Amino acid sequence: MQSGGADSPDPMEGEHTTAATTTVRHDRSWFAKQSLANRGAMAVGLVGLLFLAIIDDKVRGTIITVFVAVAVCAGIWIGANILFDQVQDRWQRFQTIWFALLGLALGVILHGNGLTLGSEGGLFSWVLGPLVGGLAFGGLGFLLAVEDDPRRRLILSIGSFTAIGVVIGLLLREQYQPGVDWLATVVYTMAVAAIGTGIAMLFKRPWQQGALLGAALGWLLGYWGGADVGGGNVGTAILGAVVPAVLVGLNVGRSHNPDYNERLDLDRSSRAWIFLGPGLLFIGVMLVIPTIRTAYLSLLDRDSVDFVGLENYQDTFTDKASWDLSEWTNMFTSYPFIIGVTILVIAAVIGVKQKQLTGRAVELGNPTVLPLVAGFLFVCFGAFTAMRGTIINNLWWVVTVTFFSTALGLAIAVLADGRGGEKIAKSIIFMPMALSLVGASIIWRFVYQTRDISKEQTGVANALWIGLGKLSTGSGLPTLIVAILLGVLIAVICTFLARSLVRQAYGRAVVPGILLIFAGWLFLRYTQIVGGGIGGFTTTADGDVVAQTIVFTQESPYNNFWLMVILIWIQVGFSMVILSAAIKAVPTELIEAAKIDGATDSQVFWRVTLPQIGTTIGVVVTTVIVLVMKVFDIVKVVTNGQFDTQVLANDMFQQAFNILNIGRGAALAMLIFISVLPVMVFNIRKMQREV
Repeated sequence: MQSGGADSPDPMEGEHTTAATTTVRHDRSWFAKQSLANRGAMAVGLVGLLFLAIIDDKVRGTIITVFVAVAVCAGIWIGANILFDQVQDRWQRFQTIWFALLGLALGVILHGNGLTLGSEGGLFSWVLGPLVGGLAFGGLGFLLAVEDDPRRRLILSIGSFTAIGVVIGLLLREQYQPGVDWLATVVYTMAVAAIGTGIAMLFKRPWQQGALLGAALGWLLGYWGGADVGGGNVGTAILGAVVPAVLVGLNVGRSHNPDYNERLDLDRSSRAWIFLGPGLLFIGVMLVIPTIRTAYLSLLDRDSVDFVGLENYQDTFTDKASWDLSEWTNMFTSYPFIIGVTILVIAAVIGVKQKQLTGRAVELGNPTVLPLVAGFLFVCFGAFTAMRGTIINNLWWVVTVTFFSTALGLAIAVLADGRGGEKIAKSIIFMPMALSLVGASIIWRFVYQTRDISKEQTGVANALWIGLGKLSTGSGLPTLIVAILLGVLIAVICTFLARSLVRQAYGRAVVPGILLIFAGWLFLRYTQIVGGGIGGFTTTADGDVVAQTIVFTQESPYNNFWLMVILIWIQVGFSMVILSAAIKAVPTELIEAAKIDGATDSQVFWRVTLPQIGTTIGVVVTTVIVLVMKVFDIVKVVTNGQFDTQVLANDMFQQAFNILNIGRGAALAMLIFISVLPVMVFNIRKMQREV
């Protein structure tokens, strides 16, 4: 009897093959349907966009702008790659085109801005200058590409650039001929030449190259930037153009035509610059240059004419509207400070007890942590309410918004992890991130809105506050029900507290103990055992109880906190999403090992999960700090800086554009930049170390 050999068909194998084939066909069919649906959706979107472009001028203009911008960027990128493809085997062509493009750019700058004669009067006149510049520079590039003798190259380069400088000086229009400030010219030339030398040596380039290019740039900055434009003559215009031209010509003439290996290295290195160049150009034009100019303007007077040094910065810190510590001693008598100190004393007692039990007074998951953090926050609130000013407000924003947005985001991420309805809950909490800060500010203005007590309150906050006042001063069934609920709450807290104390788990008694203090105070006030009630009411001289609203955005200093709530409301969603992703990325092996060792859920979170996501928490914190330091929209929309709610960004806007004090506004902008810079540097270095 012969068993199944190699050629014998296997029924099971046939069934598996058929099932696999069916699955593959099903998958292909599904992907085909998805692809068809995506194409249909794209077609509908394009048709709708085309229809809007036909009927709406703004949409049409936006589409044209986007199309032109994308086409130009793509054209420049493709053209740069094609140009540098010529480096290895067609050096003469590359050098000619490269110099022609430089001449074209110079012509666009001079002729396009109307600086030279004949630069007005139509399209042909506008194109003529760049065209002549491109031809002149292109011819020079070709001659240099075919000439290898160093002496003749030097003569050719210096002579050609000198001639170009003379022509530019002669063509410069009369109203742009400079009256020279020789001191500024010499200082700028020497300073920038020194900087150029340092940069060249830093990148291991010949120092002469950096010195010549730096001197040329410094001459232009000093000669033209410090000049009385229009107060010169043809001679000063020629001199201003010839000197940098000669320096550039000397630098170009000292170079040589590269051999094949050098051209190969140039081709390879150029690709990196082609990819990085647009980004670096954008950063330089939109960030670096404006920052340098802002720093320069901060050293000038309000009209950006006279140099005043650090006077604008001094005015900022001596102005009581920005920095007022005259009543700092009031913090010691403020309620937040007293509450904070009390909680810190409790934290100290708990810390001493924990030191005896575990050897550490404070550590993650330790009962000392919560009262320590809470006490610190209350003390900060007491200090910020006593010390006033724009800078103090910014510090208050940083402490409050950063802590609450990060802490609440982390709490939600932990509590929602793996629970039913997690996606829906997180989507709702993240939804405010879709709003602009202006839109969110308008929404919360309605929430905080206050009306006369004779009218019904339309603001949610005041409606609830007055409703609570009516309950606490009333005598009906609703008042009784709320009192019973508060009593039940206190009983539950007391139960947890007593159980912890009986078991000598003093650490677990901390939270119930603190909650009991606040819940007990609320119960005593609500039931009028102590005080006359709680909520939005006041008692008149006749003994009548009437409603009393809170002007959330105008009552200083706590109106600042109500503005912070808006940003916290928005940023909690951001923190939650980032931290939730980090929590899900924690290796399950670590969590399972901790549970096998007998760790509770709380211990797993504090001892395993939290250390694993520490880096992510740092990123979230630094991101929120950067956002808060430059907060502007919320204050601008809700109070416009009135009622002691001013912050640096809004103050900068008002100084620069309303009061027209350019120097002071620039100084405030630099303060924002300086305050954000250390946080950014810390974050970047931390990420680099991890990579």
